[in-house]
Amino acid sequence: MRRGMFEVDGAELYYEVRGEGPALLLISGAGGDAGYFTGIADELADAFTVITYDRRGNSRSTGRGDAPMDLSEQAADARALIDGLAGGRALVFGNSGGAIIGLTLAARHPESVAGLIAHEPPAVNVLPDGDPARDFFAEVAEAYARGGAPAAGRLFAQTVRGEGTYLWPEDLWKRFLGNGDHLFGREWPGFAAFLPDEAALSGAPFPIVLGAGSADRGTYYARPSIEIARRIGVSWVEFPGIHMEFLPRPAGFAAAVRVLATQMWTRGGEVSQGWLG
Repeated sequence: MRRGMFEVDGAELYYEVRGEGPALLLISGAGGDAGYFTGIADELADAFTVITYDRRGNSRSTGRGDAPMDLSEQAADARALIDGLAGGRALVFGNSGGAIIGLTLAARHPESVAGLIAHEPPAVNVLPDGDPARDFFAEVAEAYARGGAPAAGRLFAQTVRGEGTYLWPEDLWKRFLGNGDHLFGREWPGFAAFLPDEAALSGAPFPIVLGAGSADRGTYYARPSIEIARRIGVSWVEFPGIHMEFLPRPAGFAAAVRVLATQMWTRGGEVSQGWLG
């Protein structure tokens, strides 16, 4: 594994690269830390060049500002990494807020994406009018205004199935705690306002798959994936486990990602040299 700092407009992004083969960029959600994906990156490095990174303003990356972040900036960062580390084109996997960023990247910079797997994007604005889940982002924002990042974080964690049933790696947990104000004060408005660009995604020249975990049926962060898949006319799949299944059980989650990513890459007849034995 090699690591470094990648210069983008107004920031330096910490990144890690593992393996050989087709490029696969993994985009994390709340907390924006590459460490979420250490386990699955190790699992997939035998077949893919796996790129993980700390999103702008999070953990070991710089670029933390005072103004709310726009999703276009998050997508531009991902595109810059693909240009600089993957030769301009990569498969993309995003979880949670990372799936929202992946959908934004796919719509705005389709030339950079070879295929997109969007896992549990909490895009509550696609849910029906009157659905209580549409108030989720506003409720957490109110908690942040009242009690800061600790209050918002507690409320957020209570909504995510499986949290509290396993231990996070200690270094990841420490970095995450330092990202709270950036998440709830700077990134939250962009995630809250997200609506997918249905026209752009419907016409994407690469495969897109939406998905959610088997243990998350009915949640506010699982149901939008089904609705987005329906609206843009793409496949939906069920993944194993919970929202962050890749932390406690990376091998099983990586197996699901491996199948989808391999199918996406080879659909046009391309076969990685590493798969030829």
